[in-house]
Amino acid sequence: MPPFTTETAIQKVRSAEDGWNSRNAEKVSLAYTLDSVWRNRGEFLQGRAAIVAFLTRKWNRELDYRLIKEIWAFTDDRIAVRFAYEWRDDSDNWFRSYGNENWEFDASGLMRRRIASINDMPIAETDRRYHWPLGRRPGDHPGLSDLDF
Repeated sequence: MPPFTTETAIQKVRSAEDGWNSRNAEKVSLAYTLDSVWRNRGEFLQGRAAIVAFLTRKWNRELDYRLIKEIWAFTDDRIAVRFAYEWRDDSDNWFRSYGNENWEFDASGLMRRRIASINDMPIAETDRRYHWPLGRRPGDHPGLSDLDF
């Protein structure tokens, strides 16, 4: 919970990564305030119901989704992260999506604002770097900096 320390900010980032890798939209939405405001690419949403609908739609389209997040910077109640995730579409075309997020938290530690900028890059299946079983990234799997992403 805010105010963040280096350790708690890193824990918050890993917790968010773990949640998104679960691909459980209902569970993930509980990390956000009831009226949380998002900008994701060019889409604007507000509230948990919109978050659940968005994530459900996302993970129905982005198959075999695996994500790594890394802290970039933080203040008392804000965290900036960079991330990359790999996924495939229903035609078995693979992509790596790169982005940055800015997060703002309320006093109880729920995210009240999420601003995400994301770019997609087609990749060959042989260029994939995320091969762990779906779900939580293993603790010994390289992070973004280790992978030079």
